[in-house]
Amino acid sequence: MISEVEKKDFYQALIHKDPCYEGIFYVGVRSTGIFCRPTCSARKPKVENCEFFKTAEEALLASYRPCLRCRPLSHPNLVSPLVQLLVNAVEKEPEKHWREADFDQLAVDASTARRHFKKRFGMTFVQYARARRMGLAFQKIRSGDLVINAQLDCGYESSSGFRDAFSKIMGAPPTKKNAQLTLVRAHWFDTKIGPMLAIGDEKAIHLLEFSGRRGLESEIKELRHKLHSAIVPGITEPIQLLAREIQLYFEGTLREFTTPLYMSGTPFQQEVWKGLQSIPYGETRSYKEQACSLQKPLAHRAVANANGRNKIAIIIPCHRVVRSNGDLGGYGGGINRKQWLIDHEKNNILEER
Repeated sequence: MISEVEKKDFYQALIHKDPCYEGIFYVGVRSTGIFCRPTCSARKPKVENCEFFKTAEEALLASYRPCLRCRPLSHPNLVSPLVQLLVNAVEKEPEKHWREADFDQLAVDASTARRHFKKRFGMTFVQYARARRMGLAFQKIRSGDLVINAQLDCGYESSSGFRDAFSKIMGAPPTKKNAQLTLVRAHWFDTKIGPMLAIGDEKAIHLLEFSGRRGLESEIKELRHKLHSAIVPGITEPIQLLAREIQLYFEGTLREFTTPLYMSGTPFQQEVWKGLQSIPYGETRSYKEQACSLQKPLAHRAVANANGRNKIAIIIPCHRVVRSNGDLGGYGGGINRKQWLIDHEKNNILEER
């Protein structure tokens, strides 16, 4: 059942075409008999003509037919075919220096590629391809190759141009000394309620967040400084395992994760995060109950602050903590997603009974 507060919230999301609500609700328009996604580009209906649903199935059962423009029956957060085409092209030739003619060969408009990548990754295609190239250059320098060889392999004739590009991404110029920096990978994948960004090295996951989270850029910058590392696009074994387990979680078939995590925080923060992992799937705790479980009953504000500093969403389930009066409280990925995750877990528990 959708509350009046949710209806108002959903209508504002519809008016502003807020992508954070993709997969959270669908809107049926009584005057047309059509149902749409929140981001549909069609003219917005009056609020009295709107009927909101949590799933596309509910809209269909209410006799609405799917919009031909926004196609609400297709996955709302899947990466576009254009982005997938270009990512595959980069992986086929990761050292390639992309030029206008290369887009023409793929029958792709460069400005369209820029727009799609900016929406998906927060960076343009050229920035993505450059970051991938610099990651390879970094590995070569670390393995003992000459800087000039790494420069030429990346398609840079000018050493100053190579140094500038390398420094922007890695945070330091390409020297043997700086080859001691660590290298971590960033990978985006889709979920039912929006794309997520995972950052990890060969041993563990350091960050997992919804890509639209406020302050995500600051989190990444802080992580890079803490690790004294460069962050470039790519996949590691922990990221591969994480992507599989997150998919199973959203399908409702996985409750406990085995993905190795690296939790960077103060001793108190780490204690709070470990406590979060002890909250059973499908259940919630109040901030006060969480503080009491740590034997710090007066520290509920500090506990709430530590929850907010959690950089590994879902696996460290800060979404399972709510206020004592039942209100959701805060959530970095958005309150609508927090409610969805709580409902998702509770519904899976109920289905078993």
